[in-house]
Amino acid sequence: MTQNTSFLRKFFLYMCLFALTFWNHVSLSDWVVIQNTTESLSLSEITNDNVKNLIALLSDFRQGARLQNLTLTNVTANWNALMEIFQTVWHSSIEYFNTNNVTQLSDIKSYDFDYSGTSMKALTMKKIIITDLYFSQDDLYKIFADMNITDMTIADSEMIHMLCPSSKSHFRYLNFFKNDLTDLLFQKCDNLLQLETLILKKNKFESLLKVSSMTSHMKSLKYLDMSNTLLRHDGAEVRCQWAESLTELDLSSNQLADAVFECLPANVQKLSLQNNQISSVPRGMVELKSLEELNLASNRLADLPGCSSFTSLQFLNVEMNSILTPSADFFQSCPRVRELQAGHNPFKCSCELQAFIHLEGQAGGKLFGWPAAYECEYPESLRGTQLKDFHLSLLACNTTLLLVTALLLTLLLVGAVAFLCIYLDVPWYVRMTWQWTQTKRRARHSRPGEQGNILQFHAFISYSERDSLWVKNELIPNLEKGEGCVQLCQHERNFIPGKSIVENIINCIEKSYKSIFVLSPNFVQSEWCHYELYFAHHKLFSENSNSLILILLEPIPPYLIPARYHKLKALMAKRTYLEWPKERSKHALFWANLRAAISIDLLKADESLYEETD
Repeated sequence: MTQNTSFLRKFFLYMCLFALTFWNHVSLSDWVVIQNTTESLSLSEITNDNVKNLIALLSDFRQGARLQNLTLTNVTANWNALMEIFQTVWHSSIEYFNTNNVTQLSDIKSYDFDYSGTSMKALTMKKIIITDLYFSQDDLYKIFADMNITDMTIADSEMIHMLCPSSKSHFRYLNFFKNDLTDLLFQKCDNLLQLETLILKKNKFESLLKVSSMTSHMKSLKYLDMSNTLLRHDGAEVRCQWAESLTELDLSSNQLADAVFECLPANVQKLSLQNNQISSVPRGMVELKSLEELNLASNRLADLPGCSSFTSLQFLNVEMNSILTPSADFFQSCPRVRELQAGHNPFKCSCELQAFIHLEGQAGGKLFGWPAAYECEYPESLRGTQLKDFHLSLLACNTTLLLVTALLLTLLLVGAVAFLCIYLDVPWYVRMTWQWTQTKRRARHSRPGEQGNILQFHAFISYSERDSLWVKNELIPNLEKGEGCVQLCQHERNFIPGKSIVENIINCIEKSYKSIFVLSPNFVQSEWCHYELYFAHHKLFSENSNSLILILLEPIPPYLIPARYHKLKALMAKRTYLEWPKERSKHALFWANLRAAISIDLLKADESLYEETD
């Protein structure tokens, strides 16, 4: 049913057109019909030759007719022909008149236009090319400035100026997109009192201060689009004065810097500063208490702006800036913000960013574009990693905890080292090594006659004072008074007075071919026995000699040997020792083995040692 009705309407209109053209001797071949309904008519290829035919056709659409929309495309006409078309349209039933690509607009002169009794509401003109080089600008612009319609669009037409209406204007919507308008537009113009929307996108404005002055007389202005112009504002002593009614302002794609916040309308609710040169939002420069939406995308921001000046802010866009580590307390300082667009920034994935990442869970989905638009840019190893996949341990990001942990580990390590040093008697070994080194150094710097580095004894005897009876009554008599004339070094008779005990021990060990240690529970409890064992063991390794003879006088349980006697444990585990027999029948064999171990010609042994040292 609907399709049949549409067909009948089109058929009826075609019949009307045919009748009109036949009655007025108008040829349909004069233009191309692009669209034709009972309410809309689109014609193309309008020239000076067929303008009269077009006017004749439009003249029959008197007020009250159904035709409301007229579109003319590819119009080639002079100024007078165009004005005749406009005048005819003005007194027809047409409410919305559109022209596209008007060329050869020449011979511009004053025209007495009759605006009375019109149905017109909106005029749209795109791509008007004026070929006349010499004409009065007022003759051209006055026609459009005084039109008694609500909406007018003149776009992409290289228009350099527009006059202020000569009386109170009906304009509510003006769109001068993509022209060459400058800061002189509508200065001190008091007749645009009903204007609500003004679009000046892609023109050549330079001063934001003059733009604000232009709007100050527009008492009803709500929306202003000044994007893609050349606007700058470097700060001025003169205060910017905007229309108090202005609630939406688009200043994107200009050359505005931080000083723009000194020159903004106080009652603005939606503000776009996208694609400018803003590096920060200075605090205290302006208070926009009504601002609800702020677009700062594609600027040079290094951090999220606070809301101290934007107490009503609900939506914030800071995409494609230079934000490395956004502030984590943003939603605390901006409690009314319902959506934050902060993606496509060069985020630096570090400890400082961890707190911001937690915002997604705490903010309840307020981060627009999460997680796809939030990726690491730095460091290089994490580039392309989504922030939701970036994690660091609490220890790595908490400096206090890290310091406390490091301090505890250091104390624990120091404590462990101190315990081991005490348990292994490291200080004692260090002290003994130092004394050994000093003694050897003094020996090297002494006079040749005092060196005393020749072997004088077969063996040095080390024993505990509590075992001295056995040493004096058994060991010394059986070795020195028997066969072989063994010479033993005993501390009681061979230590040199005036020298330290340690130095005497070292000298006696070096002057003895062997060192005999009488081992017993008393031995391991003697400090001096420990010194003697240490120095003898040191000689064993430094001279690569086999100079130690161990005599086990009494069995020593392992638990009685102190920790610092670990060398004694090692010696007893690796070396063969002579055990003093309790049976008297075995004593002779014991002494024979001991004599065999220390029996040597001291003179030959000393010469051999001397050759090895040379």
